[in-house]
Amino acid sequence: MDEVSLGVPKPLLERLPDGDDDAAADMQQAVAGWERRINRAIAEADDDREAAGHVLDAIDRFERRFETYDEFVPELRAWGQSPIYAIAWRNLYADLIGQLYEHEDLADRLDRERNARLVEDGIRLQDL
Repeated sequence: MDEVSLGVPKPLLERLPDGDDDAAADMQQAVAGWERRINRAIAEADDDREAAGHVLDAIDRFERRFETYDEFVPELRAWGQSPIYAIAWRNLYADLIGQLYEHEDLADRLDRERNARLVEDGIRLQDL
């Protein structure tokens, strides 16, 4: 399986408050770290199925983090705080998931691996 390339979308960075280069740098550093970890897991995998499993693990983490930040938005608003950073991180996680699914041949492998996990867990389509 080929290595993946991830990045912080420019429109997301442009929506951050002016003069806040720290948040942008944090996002870029985090994405670079995730890209390294995912590519290392792909390189160390014995086959494409194992590699897809590692990428799917990362996607699962991104989905959990997306949900966490999404839950922060109304809480912050309720307390009169700006949710801009929670929204930015939430959107970053959603975009990273999309970027991984856009990689050549990766989407099919991820779908197969997700389906295999559903079957291994004993969940059937009729139970969904």
